[in-house]
Amino acid sequence: MESRGNWTRQESDFGVFSGMRWLPLSLLLLAPAAALAQAPAQPDPFANFDANKDGKLSLDEVPEQLRQYFSMADKNGDKFVSREEFLAVASGQTGGEAKAGVELDQLKNIDYVGGSNPRQKLDLLVPKDAATKKRPLVVFIHGGGWLSGRKEDCLSVARLLASSGEYVTATINYRLTQEAMWPAQIYDCKAAIRFLRGKAAEYGIDPDHIGVMGLSAGGQLVSVLGTSGDEPKLEGSLGSFGKVSSRVQCVVNFFGPTDFLSFYGKDTSFENLSTGNMIKQLLGKDKEEVMENARQASAVTWISKDDAPFFTAHGTNDTLVPYAQAEEIHAALQGAKVESHLVKMQGGGHGFENNELNQRIKVFLDKELRGIPGEISEAPIKAN
Repeated sequence: MESRGNWTRQESDFGVFSGMRWLPLSLLLLAPAAALAQAPAQPDPFANFDANKDGKLSLDEVPEQLRQYFSMADKNGDKFVSREEFLAVASGQTGGEAKAGVELDQLKNIDYVGGSNPRQKLDLLVPKDAATKKRPLVVFIHGGGWLSGRKEDCLSVARLLASSGEYVTATINYRLTQEAMWPAQIYDCKAAIRFLRGKAAEYGIDPDHIGVMGLSAGGQLVSVLGTSGDEPKLEGSLGSFGKVSSRVQCVVNFFGPTDFLSFYGKDTSFENLSTGNMIKQLLGKDKEEVMENARQASAVTWISKDDAPFFTAHGTNDTLVPYAQAEEIHAALQGAKVESHLVKMQGGGHGFENNELNQRIKVFLDKELRGIPGEISEAPIKAN
């Protein structure tokens, strides 16, 4: 694998992989009841754990950090966890010992632009009692180096957050660089936010409390969403809600690039930006185009005092996106008097998981989107 920033296809694959294994939010949302059930966010986490494919899980097949919950899941005491027992834990059904998750309506492949492009569709998870009250919305944006990834990569985490009964959640696709280069990606993300805000009454969304969460390439996109709410150049004109605001009220950024003009160090050059496959495909070809797009695609470019609060988590040993990118946006936000929290994941690479980090994220979301006071520690965390 090449050095930081010069992302190869192998690194692209890893970006998707890290995007599917990132934070086990079940440990924070439904813990301890659902902790065992939160496998790496894949279409079938049970199958992912079931190494010998015998249709049941032994203690040895469960990751070490989750084994403390094994006996809770093993309701019949046969020393194995069946798929049914596993799914019961996943939904919080633990014999009354923990609150069960609320029932959800899953609305799939909603076209937020109206052009029938599968890369401009989203999935929505809405509690079935949506008509009874409005809830904050959290939109998840996948990673994958802007050339891979899909909305389903974030679906498991989105489902767990929504099943808490406290949020509506959405996962979105956006156009990849094989189809269109920058600024198509941010145009799509902003169109999705405008659509969801415009449809807030229909989906039981509180339109004044929308948060975004993304990792890697998704982290770059949510960071730009958080700082460019007042920038017409990045708004685009997609969809039927052009007059609706695309502002968001909070940002959770996991190891996303935030300044392409310093990505390879101070005064990053056109030559630097043209060497990495992912970045080159995103930003363009000739020097003028690349340098202007590098400026526009950098969240730090658009920072102003009225930007959304940020929570950034970044590994100190990240060889794909330098840790300095997190430090830079954190300092710039603080300089503009914008609330910003940076958690240094000590020894972490491009992807990590940690229960303490999960708890801090939950406090941040509840504070910014639900108005629940809470102190957010910025002490470094040793990454798993």
